[in-house]
Amino acid sequence: MNLGRLTRAELVGIVGGILLAVSVFLSWFGTKGDGEIDGRHGSFSAWDTLSVTRILLLLAAVAPLVLGYIIARDHALSWPRGELTAIIAIAALGLVLYNGLAARPGTSNSLVGLKFGWYLAVLATLLMLGGSAVRSSGAERPRKPPGTI
Repeated sequence: MNLGRLTRAELVGIVGGILLAVSVFLSWFGTKGDGEIDGRHGSFSAWDTLSVTRILLLLAAVAPLVLGYIIARDHALSWPRGELTAIIAIAALGLVLYNGLAARPGTSNSLVGLKFGWYLAVLATLLMLGGSAVRSSGAERPRKPPGTI
């Protein structure tokens, strides 16, 4: 294993993955006034409020670490390195945005505000996406002859 093979793009993605994992346990939602989440007032993390999504986000946070491992070990892949991680980062970004903007838990979106953890999750997924997109764009795809699929 040669960690010297990791470029700045992979390191940015790895930092994004770590931040995403940490953000799941930070406060994402906070109640205002008469707002309630599951009958309680206060601040709530993604781990407290999102049952399935929290697991999906933690799995997505592992993707840049796996990419770094693949690059450090110089494994051969049949697709450009970073491409699958970019797809996972896009899906994670969609989950974060959906749960923060459209499907906020609680009695009403106006009575439940977003906290630091949600903003950190958005930043983390953007870092993951940026790092993996830069990595996958550096790989040259073999061209196929015309008329082949």
